[in-house]
Amino acid sequence: MNVWQVVGFKNSGKTTFIEKWIQRAAKEGYKVGTIKHHGHGGYPDIACARKDSNRHQQAGALAVSVEGAGFLQLHAFQHEWTLSQILQLYSFLPLDFVIVEGYKYEHYPKIIMLRDPSDWQKLSGLKNIIGVVSWEELSLPTDAPYPLFSIADEESYLQWIMNEVKNAV
Repeated sequence: MNVWQVVGFKNSGKTTFIEKWIQRAAKEGYKVGTIKHHGHGGYPDIACARKDSNRHQQAGALAVSVEGAGFLQLHAFQHEWTLSQILQLYSFLPLDFVIVEGYKYEHYPKIIMLRDPSDWQKLSGLKNIIGVVSWEELSLPTDAPYPLFSIADEESYLQWIMNEVKNAV
C-alpha cells in the first residue's frame, strides 16, 4: 500500500494541503484514502474531527478516519488503534494510495508543514522527509535531499507531489 504522511504542528496547514492534494489526485483519477491522527490526547473533538473528515471526503477521498485515544471514527472501538492496524483495514479498500495526517514518528515518506521557522528545529530530525512546505522563508542545508516550497506556491508543490505519487504507484 502506498502511504504518504503530512506532519506539522497545529494550524500549519496540514488539512488544507491534504484537501488540495486529494482534489488534484481525484481529478487525475486516483482513489485516495486518508487517516487523521488526533495527537492532542483523549478522544477527538467529534465536531472538529467531522469537519476535517468532511473536508477530506468532499475533496474526493473514498475512505476517511480520525483516531484519538483508541477511538477510530469508523464506529469501531478498540483499546488503542495503531496506524498499522488502521492501514490493514484500508488494505481491503480499492485505494491507490493513503495520505496520513500526523503520526510524526512513523516511517512513511512525509511532507513537513511549517507555520513558523522555529518548528523546523523540532521536526527536522524526523525520518523519511521528502519535502517541506513553509509559511515563512526558511533556509535548508544546501545538500538537503528534499525540496522546500512556499505555502503560496501551490501549483509547484502539488505538481511535485503528484509526480512523486506517479513514480510510486
